[in-house]
Amino acid sequence: MSSTLTDYIETQDNLLREAAEALPHQFNRCTYPLGSIRQPVYLCLTCALPRGICAACSIACHTNHEQVELFPKRGFRCDCPTSALQHPCTLHTTPEEENTTNHYGQNFEGVFCRCGRPYDPNTERETMIQCLACEDWFHESCCNLREQPDAEVFQSTNEMGPQADSQPQNGDIDDGASDASSSDLPPPLIRASDYDSFVCASCVRKIPTINRYAGTNGCLVVIRDDVSASWRVVTSTEDETAEVDVSVGSKRALSPSAEEPEAKRARTEASNSKSPCLAPPINSVAQRILTASDPGLGTGDVFLTEDFRSRWCRCSSCLPSLEANKFLLQEEETYEPPDDPDSGLSLEELGIRALSRIPRERAIDGIHAFNAMRDDLVQYLRPFAQEGKVVGEVDVRAFFNRLQEQKALSITRS
Repeated sequence: MSSTLTDYIETQDNLLREAAEALPHQFNRCTYPLGSIRQPVYLCLTCALPRGICAACSIACHTNHEQVELFPKRGFRCDCPTSALQHPCTLHTTPEEENTTNHYGQNFEGVFCRCGRPYDPNTERETMIQCLACEDWFHESCCNLREQPDAEVFQSTNEMGPQADSQPQNGDIDDGASDASSSDLPPPLIRASDYDSFVCASCVRKIPTINRYAGTNGCLVVIRDDVSASWRVVTSTEDETAEVDVSVGSKRALSPSAEEPEAKRARTEASNSKSPCLAPPINSVAQRILTASDPGLGTGDVFLTEDFRSRWCRCSSCLPSLEANKFLLQEEETYEPPDDPDSGLSLEELGIRALSRIPRERAIDGIHAFNAMRDDLVQYLRPFAQEGKVVGEVDVRAFFNRLQEQKALSITRS
């Protein structure tokens, strides 16, 4: 394909800008020395399964491999430098033993959600939500937030998905969901802006505090009265069959919190053993869903609204469950690679910066060589400008091939 020099420069500027937005960080240090931390993790389908690698190794060591972005995983140590992967780590060159503390859930096998449906970013129409507890990913339809899209969208395949980019995506990761579902799908029953975090039913059953709070203030549960009824949201123990009107785009607590005692909302320390339990009355509707073996009336997933961490009871009975799951008490810190100061700089700016770091004599020689190449290029392109011809890829390659030949001839003569 041919293009004008102006088009070429504009294209390069756009590519540079996109690269700066996609990769604003430095990727020259493996996170293995940092130990087990919460960090973005990538699954390399080309290498051994189930194993995970850090963002830096996904770029520096596995660039040409097929990868799946798993997003943040807590308590994870990069597997790239370990004996579990045959592909050598180029950032942490000291061989390490296999990690024994990493937890490899179904995501590390390329399996997602309770449905196990293959994921392809090129055809997937639904938003997927990450569970705050197990950090697995779930379709909105599998959480009864919307009807499942037409089956033909998901062409049956037994191949492992998702098929993700070989480089990380930029942007903050949200433990809830985005409203990025395709516009041809109806809004979900609960919009992403109406809740802060999501906990899947399996984790709800394992964590006593969330199990206890399911279907109460700020702990939304989706149910239906029978298999032919519509799905609705339950969040009140006063009227177990109350339906919540979730306003589109609102970011608010779905039940009044202003009337709650200040001590209940602001407690930061554990109460002594004599303090009363301030947890709300159990919602029997939600409990029937959580104890039933048939998910036809609801899965038991819980959607936690904004400021949910400030609403837990911290009496001697409730606190142990919270302390065993620290993410319920405070938001976790997620590691990100340090920012790259060179991100967004043009090749010219990078060249000038590189020249400033080398000895003066070598810098002068480099400038002379660049000026000589510039003069040759101007002379080579002048006929194209005079005749109004378009410079094509073949023409550019011919110019640099001629330079290589001249350089080789000069070396031979010397």
